[in-house]
Amino acid sequence: MKIGFIGTGVMGQSIVRHLLAADHQLMIYTRTKSKAEALIAQGASWKSNAKEVTDASEIIFTMVGYPSDVEETYFDPEKGIFASELSNKIVVDLTTSTPSLAEKIEKVAREKQGFSLDAPVSGGDLGAKNGTLTIMAGGSQVAYDRVLPLFKIFGKSFHLHGSAGKGQHTKMANQIMVAGTMLGMTEMLVYSQAAGLDLNNVIETLSGGAAANWSMINYSPRILRQDYTPGFFVKHFIKDLKIVLDEADKMEIELPMTALAKQLYEMLAVKGFSDDGTQALIKLWWTE
Repeated sequence: MKIGFIGTGVMGQSIVRHLLAADHQLMIYTRTKSKAEALIAQGASWKSNAKEVTDASEIIFTMVGYPSDVEETYFDPEKGIFASELSNKIVVDLTTSTPSLAEKIEKVAREKQGFSLDAPVSGGDLGAKNGTLTIMAGGSQVAYDRVLPLFKIFGKSFHLHGSAGKGQHTKMANQIMVAGTMLGMTEMLVYSQAAGLDLNNVIETLSGGAAANWSMINYSPRILRQDYTPGFFVKHFIKDLKIVLDEADKMEIELPMTALAKQLYEMLAVKGFSDDGTQALIKLWWTE
């Protein structure tokens, strides 16, 4: 199958590798070509913009940073996805973005006789590398069924949650939970160190009981190695939490824990750690 992929960052490059390994033909574009050289060497074809990717592809994935990047990728009048012919093609946005933008993309895709899915993912760099991402989709059943064989190549859990925007809403629910576990994991380490406990033993013990969670199992060992490389960027998590709280305001609900998480991560960013992984939250308590 001819597949387009726009945005080959930390997670995108691993997804492209899985698709290449499954013998699909990949057309790729990212803002900095040098970051895609390894994928080009592995057989991906470089295109100079999103329109060219779309022209040459049947299904087009996007995985960029912010909603503003999604907007530009799709709606640039000369170089965007919607500047291309879209009849019977499917666009799939893997970016964590806003539900309203997902609805807008779906509307235009339909007008152009195409299909769209909002399909944000969870699992970070390890999930992308291992092909075990969780994929949360919104859109039509027809589009989902056509893309599902590709989801199975780089994911292990995938569900269609409803119409356009519902995938993004599900990802917001995911980020609410992640925010809680990241705060809990961080405070657990701070408390355990202050109490004079062996941190490796604590992590091993808690991983076998009711306190076990993905954040602790995957990020605590990185913290102990002082490895703050991004499986997921602090700056992107702040973006996600802002979307959560904006959506909560629209629904007239309060999410005090999520609001606190956003505040703490914004403090971390002010200290200069925007490009670190989310596990760098510990730096608010521990200095290197």
